[in-house]
Amino acid sequence: MSRPANPVTLPLADYSPQHFLLAVVDGVATVTLNRPERKNPLTFESYRELTDFFRACAFDDAVKTVVITGAGGNFSSGGDVFEIIGPLVKMDTKGLTAFTRMTGDLVKAMRACPQPIVAAVDGICAGAGAIIAMASDMRLAASGAKVAFLFNKVGLGGCDMGACAILPRIIGQSRASELLYTGRFMTAEEGERWGFFSRIVTPEQVLPQAQLLAKQVADGPTFGNTMTKRMLAMEWAMSVEEAIEAEAVAQALCMTTADFERAFEAFANKVKPVFRGD
Repeated sequence: MSRPANPVTLPLADYSPQHFLLAVVDGVATVTLNRPERKNPLTFESYRELTDFFRACAFDDAVKTVVITGAGGNFSSGGDVFEIIGPLVKMDTKGLTAFTRMTGDLVKAMRACPQPIVAAVDGICAGAGAIIAMASDMRLAASGAKVAFLFNKVGLGGCDMGACAILPRIIGQSRASELLYTGRFMTAEEGERWGFFSRIVTPEQVLPQAQLLAKQVADGPTFGNTMTKRMLAMEWAMSVEEAIEAEAVAQALCMTTADFERAFEAFANKVKPVFRGD
């Protein structure tokens, strides 16, 4: 579980990952899990490189939003059975705890990443792949996509990488409990009905539609979008009164930005505002 010798460098548009594909176009960074012959499983190295990437996003102002998807018609089958699960059964408690904390760091990095993240989910989205989709801010599904939190199926608890904290907030306690206790697949239709997916599109359109959504967000006020993501996370642990006060402070900060003034001037002149992120 040594760290990959491939430090993330800025700008991200010039960075060449070893364990996934990356393209930055018009402020949208598209991350593609790229082991299609195995349904894009994760390895020790890809966990770390993804974590490092999402942490680096905070330092690249040119990236406004992130799309994450998988190559070859599947999102991700989760942790690689032979490259991860095999070695895990031979580890001691210290090594296993280091591993589970390392995987959890990916979710922490995604939630701390200031840019909104859109998951374009096609085909199989299972285990840690389902967690990555869950940790994204928005999710679009291809018809036929299937999502499963498979930890129960391999003799583990459903309490992995924040699933017990985040999933109930997306789809509700009872539905989340069913998926985590049984490990069964949730269909795209169930996922849309339950609120896990924003909408279902054709497999050919899931990535373009996710990128279009990401571009729409990227064209908005960057500071305001970042503040929205922060507040959505922070207010989980607040009372309504605390949340209203926190939002008052957050919105006052947004009102100090040049983008706020640009929006007023555009409205006064009856034109569409062009936001610049300051």
